[in-house]
Amino acid sequence: MPLFRRRQRRGTVRVADTADVDHLKAFARDHTGVEAFIEPPTAVSTTTVVFVASTGEWTRRRVRDARAAHEVANKLGIPSYDAAVVGYPQRMRDWNQRRRRAPGDPATEGGEAPA
Repeated sequence: MPLFRRRQRRGTVRVADTADVDHLKAFARDHTGVEAFIEPPTAVSTTTVVFVASTGEWTRRRVRDARAAHEVANKLGIPSYDAAVVGYPQRMRDWNQRRRRAPGDPATEGGEAPA
């Protein structure tokens, strides 16, 4: 038995499933001007994709990998970008700021805004 064996973490990173893809499809169907921004995996999460509508409203979901994210975007007919290269659109930041100012919004009362 090795002395310096790494311990397995109890929690596991959740991977993408069909519910994630279904949510992205519904978001793209229900919003106009949607673009996809693919985020690289990090130490704490798998690859994710952010769909941003023309209003700035957005949603983030896990995907299997960057290729899968681009494939989903292509099938939906929306442009896709590498978020680490191009960043996020100003309309997304503007939407977040408007949400923080909205009365009755949990973000203005010290809570976290829903994603």
